[in-house]
Amino acid sequence: MPTDDPTDRVEQYAFEPIKGYPMLHWRGKRPFTSTQYYPAQHRETHGPEVNGWRNKIFWGDNLQVMSHLLREFRGKVQLVYIDPPFDSKADYKKTVQLKGKSVSNDQSTFEEKQYSDIWTNDEYLQFMFERIILLRELLSQNGSVYVHCDWRMNSYIRILLDEVFGKECFCAEVKWKRVVSTGSSKAISKKYPVVDDSILFYSKSSSYIWNTQYIDFSEEYILRYNQEDERGRFYWDNLGSYSQETLERLIAENRIKLPLVDNRNPRYKNYLHERKGVVVDNLWTNIVPLNSQAIESLGYPTQKPEALLERIIRASSNPGDLVFDCFMGSGTTQAVAMKLGRRFIGADINLGAVQITTKRLLAVGAELQQPQRKLALDGEESTTLYTGFEVYNVNNYDIFRNPLEAKELLLQALEVNRLQAGGLFDGEKDGRMVKVMPVNRIATRQDLNELITGFDYRAFERRQAEHPTQPVERITLVCMGHEAGLAAHLQKEVSYKLDVEVVDILRDKQNLQFKRDAEARIVVQDGHLVIERFYPMNLLAKLSLQQENVGDWRELVESVMIDWNYDGAVLQPALVDIPERDELVAGRYPIPADAGTIRVKLTDLLSESLEQEVRHG
Repeated sequence: MPTDDPTDRVEQYAFEPIKGYPMLHWRGKRPFTSTQYYPAQHRETHGPEVNGWRNKIFWGDNLQVMSHLLREFRGKVQLVYIDPPFDSKADYKKTVQLKGKSVSNDQSTFEEKQYSDIWTNDEYLQFMFERIILLRELLSQNGSVYVHCDWRMNSYIRILLDEVFGKECFCAEVKWKRVVSTGSSKAISKKYPVVDDSILFYSKSSSYIWNTQYIDFSEEYILRYNQEDERGRFYWDNLGSYSQETLERLIAENRIKLPLVDNRNPRYKNYLHERKGVVVDNLWTNIVPLNSQAIESLGYPTQKPEALLERIIRASSNPGDLVFDCFMGSGTTQAVAMKLGRRFIGADINLGAVQITTKRLLAVGAELQQPQRKLALDGEESTTLYTGFEVYNVNNYDIFRNPLEAKELLLQALEVNRLQAGGLFDGEKDGRMVKVMPVNRIATRQDLNELITGFDYRAFERRQAEHPTQPVERITLVCMGHEAGLAAHLQKEVSYKLDVEVVDILRDKQNLQFKRDAEARIVVQDGHLVIERFYPMNLLAKLSLQQENVGDWRELVESVMIDWNYDGAVLQPALVDIPERDELVAGRYPIPADAGTIRVKLTDLLSESLEQEVRHG
């Protein structure tokens, strides 16, 4: 929590000056030199602390999450990997499918939007600019950042990274071949098919962590460049052209072993089994992209393979280091970091991503506790595993489960006529232009800059000339809490007369109903906790189902978590029931003898949750 000590206030932090050259300019570019502290609420705890540390997962806008983290973790993160939106002009969806077949409805499968990647170019660049600055603030001096992008934005992102970190901190541009060649002659009109993504690799300083990575020699290489000795071992002895000085240096560097000397013809054998392999370069063609049939696939849009993150984490961090991903999606970075003995922090604005990651990490943690499992730490010193983690949300604005739906729900609830996506305003109502401010947080004066720089001032000038005493625009700002003087600040920054009203959903529209709450009946019977029924209303609405048509409520459930001794603040599940894809939760659980206040968390297939306390004893 904030303190009275000014050195403990992130508002007092002065960000390191950006390098500034080369610079990328866009309409409405705003400097970003400080931020404010945003509180976080501790919601869940899973697993133990190890060496005083428990990993952290945050639900919230990553700008606010990183602002929250500055107080404790400024300069302490060794590795950042992010896979941000690419400005692909697409909506990314996840297929939701019922677990059973007893529900009497033909619609047992539907697509749920997870997030939208539709931006105006200037909005996207400001979005990334601010987050890159905060990532640099969190990085340690020996830290590195990897930014995953594609052909749409890689050139822009690279210039932003040059501006913030300095072009001297550019380390590499990795090309990952994300499409497997099939040999088919798929025609694309007037251009080459795109089969790769870019991963831009920058360091905080010249002293960054680096562990050279190797891949196994190919069979072709072994047979072409090596010979086989009498014991069946392959070796390379084509060293006759090297000078004695070079040979001695190679031996000293352990690049050549077991020298065999012949007085007439000195030869040196370099045995294949004693070499690490081929050094990984910046062209990655041997990491297979995920498909829907892959074992690790979770059905999450844009999910990346674990092998990709394993290479990055091994190369640019050591066991015990802190890894951060603020666009975590399905939690691949966090899952791999856990397996490799790294500590981690993750964040996502999509609650579905937080629920999927939580489920995934619980499974990874359980797997790592199996005594027969071989740890994936070959060649690394530490085998400490950090399997415990905590779940937080930043700010209490949790009305919306999915920010992609926030504007749609608000505009619908307020009966606003929607305008085309990507414009300055979101809709129009009763002659007023409606702008929905950022959801899940308080609207600030800085949030008005998009309007201030985007107004059509030529149209304002024309309207003022035609009607000098009337406002040139009537504007309604819709927000979830706001700073005082928001309307006055907008008027002050614009030299034309405006009519501005602020509609605060938390204050002015408390009676609006955005979604129906879930319902459940949970009882104690014969020493067991029994879930008799569960009706997730939003999910049923999407399925066009009535409650009476639900044959088995368990088909609608992703997980059940039970805290047998709830402390009234943080859920600490002692029982976690997360079945495999085709299985159902049990729904009936024996109550431990020492149980006190019982709290149950039911999560449905939309990742929406109902938490309910049960009287016991």
